[in-house]
Amino acid sequence: MQAARHVVCAVSGGVDSAVAALLLRRRGYQVTGVFMKNWDSLDERGVCTADRDCEDAYRVCRILDIPFRQVSYVKEYWNDVFSDFLNEYEKGRTPNPDIVCNKHIKFRCFFNYAVDNLGADAVATGHYARTSLEDEEVFQQKHIKRPEGLFRNRFEVRNAVKLLQAADSFKDQTFFLSQVPQEALRRTLFPLGELTKDFVKKIAAENRLHHVLQKKESMGICFIGKRNFENFILEYLQPRPGRFISIEDNKVLGTHKGWFLYTLGQRANIGGLREPWYVVEKDGAKGDVLVAPRTDHPALYRDLLRTGRVHWIAEEPPAALVRDKMMECHFRFRHQMALVRRVLQRGRVPGQREDPASGAVRLHTAEGPEDVQRGHG
Repeated sequence: MQAARHVVCAVSGGVDSAVAALLLRRRGYQVTGVFMKNWDSLDERGVCTADRDCEDAYRVCRILDIPFRQVSYVKEYWNDVFSDFLNEYEKGRTPNPDIVCNKHIKFRCFFNYAVDNLGADAVATGHYARTSLEDEEVFQQKHIKRPEGLFRNRFEVRNAVKLLQAADSFKDQTFFLSQVPQEALRRTLFPLGELTKDFVKKIAAENRLHHVLQKKESMGICFIGKRNFENFILEYLQPRPGRFISIEDNKVLGTHKGWFLYTLGQRANIGGLREPWYVVEKDGAKGDVLVAPRTDHPALYRDLLRTGRVHWIAEEPPAALVRDKMMECHFRFRHQMALVRRVLQRGRVPGQREDPASGAVRLHTAEGPEDVQRGHG
């Protein structure tokens, strides 16, 4: 008789990961719950809920009668996620730490811990997502480490696993999983991929998981919580006072504490002005933030976007892009943003040789005058 498959499930103290662990248990797998502590409350002045979340995760595991483990990735999170977050903001870009956390913490640190230390046959999370593999196919996967160095982008995996959207399109979290490495994705189960959030809540209610069902869903950046974003960032980055300038007539509309605090497209709260203004450009040298009135202002739209290095999930790069130098795709730059048709064109970053395996790409509008609007916050 074959021993039960061992699945290590990340448990966060929330309803989604709790139900994911429950469903794995129902499938007959040997399940271990692991709580990850990624942020050290001693490093901040605000309140951190990590200890409370850990207690809730432990209680879930007791109810489900599965082993519980706790691991700390505070150092790794600081080095790979939070430092990157600050560096990107200083450069005037707006990073998404949830994407970076999934890439480095959940699907590298946690994945390696589950496989190497706990002997997992597969890992699981409470994300609303799916892959192209059935459970049994996941268990048949062998660990294939992607090589480092010159040929890392020409490394091919036969029958590469695809990341697929969840059945619940509103809760779909594939945007946050967009940089998960192939070697981890092929050994990951997403038990909630075929379910709606309402049904997940129903399962929790019917299985004595009321303590997580009653918790408010976590939103926003985990290490900021409910605190004021600007005040939090300025605890780590030096203020750089500057001006808000109208894109229409170069009139100074107000002042700010740092051009890096603003995202292209977001509403700029300018003291003394009733009407909304939106960020068009940022001048890091002068410290100016250029703004435009109205969400339909032409300066807020672009028909071309350029990227740097691209992370290809299944195929590096897609055959159509190699063959035709361009391909049609669907695009979003924000979670829950509607997918829109675009044309991807292979190019190169100025001053660099083209890398045919990964190169920079340009994103064009797919048809007619439809533009890409710069994201509004």
